[in-house]
Amino acid sequence: MDAAPEPHTGWTFVTSHARVLAAIADNPNVRIRDIATHCRLTERAVQRIISDLEQDGYLSHTREGRTNTYRIEPGKLLRHPAEAGLSVASLLSLLVQDETDRARKPVAR
Repeated sequence: MDAAPEPHTGWTFVTSHARVLAAIADNPNVRIRDIATHCRLTERAVQRIISDLEQDGYLSHTREGRTNTYRIEPGKLLRHPAEAGLSVASLLSLLVQDETDRARKPVAR
């Protein structure tokens, strides 16, 4: 098991909403607990973010038993006027590693 990442203070370039969306894009069946650990958020914060993303049409989910399968709307445009015309897919292309890239380049720790 990997050690917990170091805590972070101060500002960052990527919002928690973008981090959660990227975690879901990486694994559409990911558990909220795992998103929270990966993004360094509480499970409650992740639930709130998922609710925001669903309410605004960026994300939907289906439930099978105890498993949620998330579906991202890649063509949906980003909300901020500075990103006018950019899609969710454009954002995710920056945040989510392609499986072939992941196999070639191990994550630095």
